[in-house]
Amino acid sequence: MKKNFYLTTTLPYVNSDPHVGFALEIVQADVIARYKRLIGDEVFFNTGTDEHGVKVYTKAVAEKKDPQTYTDEYALKFRNLKGTLNLSEVNFIRTTDKNHKEAAQEFWRRCSASGDIYKKNYKIKYCVGCELEKTDSELVEGKCSIHPHLEIEIREEENYFFAFSKYGKKLLNLYKSNPDFLLPHYRLNEMKVFIEEKGLEDFSISRLKSKMPWGVEVPDDSEHIMYVWFDALVNYISAIGWPTDTETFNKWWPVTQFAGKDQVRQQAAMWQAMLMSVGIPSSKQIVIHGFINSGGQKMSKSLGNVIDPYEIVKEYGTDALRYYLIREIHPFEDSDFTMEKFKESYNANLANGIGNLTSRIMKMAETYLEKPVEIKEKTIPDNFFNLLEVYEFNKAADFVWKEIGELDSIIQTKEPFKLVKTSKEEGIEIIKDLVVRLYTIARMLNPLLPETSEKIKKCVSENKMPEAPMFLRK
Repeated sequence: MKKNFYLTTTLPYVNSDPHVGFALEIVQADVIARYKRLIGDEVFFNTGTDEHGVKVYTKAVAEKKDPQTYTDEYALKFRNLKGTLNLSEVNFIRTTDKNHKEAAQEFWRRCSASGDIYKKNYKIKYCVGCELEKTDSELVEGKCSIHPHLEIEIREEENYFFAFSKYGKKLLNLYKSNPDFLLPHYRLNEMKVFIEEKGLEDFSISRLKSKMPWGVEVPDDSEHIMYVWFDALVNYISAIGWPTDTETFNKWWPVTQFAGKDQVRQQAAMWQAMLMSVGIPSSKQIVIHGFINSGGQKMSKSLGNVIDPYEIVKEYGTDALRYYLIREIHPFEDSDFTMEKFKESYNANLANGIGNLTSRIMKMAETYLEKPVEIKEKTIPDNFFNLLEVYEFNKAADFVWKEIGELDSIIQTKEPFKLVKTSKEEGIEIIKDLVVRLYTIARMLNPLLPETSEKIKKCVSENKMPEAPMFLRK
């Protein structure tokens, strides 16, 4: 039965160019979007840009630009990922959109009506990189473990707060009733321990406009703007029409979310508590991926090891990058990305793998078959779908490449290109079977490498070799 499926990435800050870490997240989400459509579901795929907060404002000032002008320029760079990464039917939301800002203000009003917003003076340790308050237990030698190059700031002012502390038991009940709510499972255990042992503390949800003017204005208080996290998280519901378009919202909610490991608390606890406050059902599921390092080190401009997805696609093509992110990067753990590893994998598994296999099979088909093979069986093995259902992207790719290896082995051992000359009927049957199995590979590649998938299917339908090698050795 056809189902509605809503999934979203996080919204990256527009304080720097798109990097390969976010490319990983959005490609993972696109694989699932394509997989769900492949099995007949209707899909709403959301991404966009987070355009408020200190980091963005500081960068705009440094470049001597109006913040809106600055965010317009950077939002376009992220919007262009749709074509560069061959993303499917993406909704692109910006937190500077009028509808989103109005939704964020209405969300604030409803939290306030629930008695969950109050004002107080406070003093905190603050990481600008995370845009989050930090407790002493979260600091390593006085620095944020995620942004050790940034100094922790001491902030003292009067802000509005969200009553996060009242939602500990409700969150634990959510986790208990839905053990697959947060994946991988150890992330869910981390959140349970965090709540049970440390407890939840109310968090600030506003900033003084006189100090940081770039953000969504707090309803009925023009002296404050919303804390960037409070504003940005609302995009997951504003993107599907909340609060004005109830029909569209009810069609798509709840959502499956993709996020990095630095956002577990924000997505799995803060956002869920905020939803509880306004009476909206919790997210359906949250999938957390690790970081991409380069040569064993965190990517940074100062080290010169940042991987630019646009540059890779320009030289190697979209599916080459998608392949590496899907198969060579672990779905949940930190992984390494170097150009040496990338080239090695590209040559072994794309140029000499699926590219070479397609050419060999279709050359035999074009030479010895009088017409295209009629593809009667179009069933993709359940095992492949089962792996995507639990976000095991690399294992799903392994499944496909195992089939590629088996077809190579058949060609090598049975040599149908020779057999067809001595035992024509037997050789023809082997070639036909190879074409059918190649077509099944193409269908499995639909969510993973969509461009390659279409090229192979075109070759099969026309009974011709590829017009040019799909992947050239580099």
